[in-house]
Amino acid sequence: MNTSNITVPQILGDFIQNLPSSQEYLILSFSPSCIPLRQRWRNNCLSADFLADYLSTFFLGNNDRQPDSDKQAEVKSAVSYIANELLENGMKYSTQMSPFPISIQIHLNPDLIVFQLTNSIPANRTQQFKSYIQTLLNADPNELYITQLEKNEESGLGLLTMLNDYGVKLGWKFESLSQSTEMAVTTMVQLGI
Repeated sequence: MNTSNITVPQILGDFIQNLPSSQEYLILSFSPSCIPLRQRWRNNCLSADFLADYLSTFFLGNNDRQPDSDKQAEVKSAVSYIANELLENGMKYSTQMSPFPISIQIHLNPDLIVFQLTNSIPANRTQQFKSYIQTLLNADPNELYITQLEKNEESGLGLLTMLNDYGVKLGWKFESLSQSTEMAVTTMVQLGI
């Protein structure tokens, strides 16, 4: 077997390779080549709110019949924000007119919600993105957030807000796409509940 074209995925940050099994999950997939990005952009918030509404229904009170309204509102807000940021990043940085879909997965476990957004990026932008991730992983998120605000740069504020406001863990997996000038990037966000 010729293994010269096989590459090992590269993992950065807190990325769970084998997710714990979950009976509750949802996957949405979008084709970046089907609808123009500007039109798709308007649907990100609707998709994020749908995911949030769906997941919030699983949070019941002590008697497991009545909803725990406070917990539902907390989860709904967090899921909506995180899903929207992931979808926006996926749409913004994905390879235009790529044949590879953008997908978002949300897995519900007893004490953890795991988000996975997979999109493709041009292979020649991979190193720049990895450098940004290393900065994000090695810096104090509060200080980096303030620095970005002082520079008047919005880039990366969504991920920094997730770290600072929701205490998430972030991870990435980079994989080569065969016969392509694109890389598949999976961003994982782990939200404790």
